[in-house]
Amino acid sequence: MPASRLHFVRHGEVYNPKGLLYERLDGFPLSDRGHQMAAAAAEELKSMGIDPKKLLVSPLERTRQSAAPVAKEFGLELEIEERIIEPWNKLKGYPMGAKALVANPGLAIHLYNPGRPSWGEPYREIADRMTEAALDAWENTSEGDVVFVSHQLPIWMTYRSAMGLRLPHNPQSRRCSLSSITSFEVDSGRLLPVDYREPGMRLIQEKA
Repeated sequence: MPASRLHFVRHGEVYNPKGLLYERLDGFPLSDRGHQMAAAAAEELKSMGIDPKKLLVSPLERTRQSAAPVAKEFGLELEIEERIIEPWNKLKGYPMGAKALVANPGLAIHLYNPGRPSWGEPYREIADRMTEAALDAWENTSEGDVVFVSHQLPIWMTYRSAMGLRLPHNPQSRRCSLSSITSFEVDSGRLLPVDYREPGMRLIQEKA
């Protein structure tokens, strides 16, 4: 019998005082509050009454740190899953948003097709690798649930693809807050979104 549910946890807040697009760069660990968010996500998973048998984690430091409380809570070993890593991006290392163009106007050459997007890994490729990793884990886990610790855009692409929505989107519309949990079941070989929780939201609101 395959796994019961698949839970995608986004990592907690990153220490990023310069506001850079960190993408897959090293040197961007969780902030103090990010560690608190990760602990909140682990507590939320416990409150859901799940019985996870596998913990698959993006290889980046922030996801490994975010997975640590989950591993401790459920007595699991972290397994690195390369397919759920942050998308690559030609703007990495620059300030996020319009500030990147101020820092280097030449970056504008990469902005010709936001629907792909032309500045980074295509949305379809992100959705496909994430879905493949999810279905592989579902098929190869004989019982219980699987927890993934990944990143905002990959999780959001997984959700939109599962829902049959267009992948190009307004980044401000993403429903995938820090340390959120997006849960799926599998029906006839297809992912089916079934639950969404935001255990880190209290800490986000406290900052505001």
